[in-house]
Amino acid sequence: MIDFSISEEMTMVVKTLKRFIETELKPYEAEVEEKQFVRPELALELKTKAKALGLFALGMPEESGGGGLSAVDMCLCEEQFGWTKDALVRRAFGAIPAALENCVGEQRERYLYPAVRGDIGVALGMTEPNAGSDAAGILTTAKRDGSDFIINGSKHFISDADLADSFIITAVTDPTKGAKGITAFLIDRGTPGFTIGRIQYMMGLRATNHCELVFENLRVSEAQMLGAEGQGLYQALSTINRVRLGMVGGRCIGMASKLMKMSIDYANERKQFGKSIGEFQMVQAMLADMATEIYAARMMVLNAAWETDQGMDPREKVSMVKYFASEMLGRVADKAVQIFGGMGYCKEMPLEQMYRDARVYRIFDGASDIHRMVIARSLLKNGSHPL
Repeated sequence: MIDFSISEEMTMVVKTLKRFIETELKPYEAEVEEKQFVRPELALELKTKAKALGLFALGMPEESGGGGLSAVDMCLCEEQFGWTKDALVRRAFGAIPAALENCVGEQRERYLYPAVRGDIGVALGMTEPNAGSDAAGILTTAKRDGSDFIINGSKHFISDADLADSFIITAVTDPTKGAKGITAFLIDRGTPGFTIGRIQYMMGLRATNHCELVFENLRVSEAQMLGAEGQGLYQALSTINRVRLGMVGGRCIGMASKLMKMSIDYANERKQFGKSIGEFQMVQAMLADMATEIYAARMMVLNAAWETDQGMDPREKVSMVKYFASEMLGRVADKAVQIFGGMGYCKEMPLEQMYRDARVYRIFDGASDIHRMVIARSLLKNGSHPL
């Protein structure tokens, strides 16, 4: 028998998150969208309030000071995060790279624990101009010089780089080993040879700023290496299933659910030809499509998350989730704009913003086309669908 019930404790967490987002974050959405940043004093206030309620670093292990939530539980939380702006979620609840769990010894005191407490911000720097979906194709190098490494290269599209105190970056330490020749390093802001470049403003997700990183003969000691040499890409990919299920799958469901709720309310209120537009069969069809696709995506997310919690490796299912949930959000957003008509295209309504925000989910963490390729290759190799 399959049990789809949610524990009483998790039900309370979801309710608390929902209330916090509605009362503490929603009032600042318009300001953040317009200014394209979260005021430092506001960010501190939101984080302090979230920590007081036990809502900070929910997905990090308990032994590190985090909430210790399972993959399923984090997906339920990410659904709620989808009802507000990503930048506010990051400032209130934390955006801590799971790769920090690979910290050892003094690194844990210097980076892991402070990040989980919210004392420092840590950004993950992998993407490069010539290495997006191809994470193993990075050109940044780290060459040994005695017990040190000399790093040269650049990164771009690095989330929160304008605010982060420290960074996890990947660099090639042995070009002869391909993906197994990539190592991760911990680098502090202000280290000589490390420059944080311009903010790369995006079409959507405003205030979640992205920057370039430049390394010019940056010298770091071996003690700054995160994990074993050559394990940098593996470390990043080992936690990516949970990230994709929550920050993409769960978040897309939350955003789509918000769009559907707005569409339902508008369909009941808006009058045309003497009756509400919700009485028109074509509008009803769009609402039915929204609800069905959201439900399908939610079941996919929870199933893959449950398998992850059981210690399984449902990578093909995670690719299906990433592909379907992001494409689903795009279709729901498009239908919502259609239902709202001209008002859906107008900046006075949040739909215009949400429509822009939705687009990037089909790109980051592996574009839809990459995940379709992963799914197809699995089918051709195994001859069947992973049940």
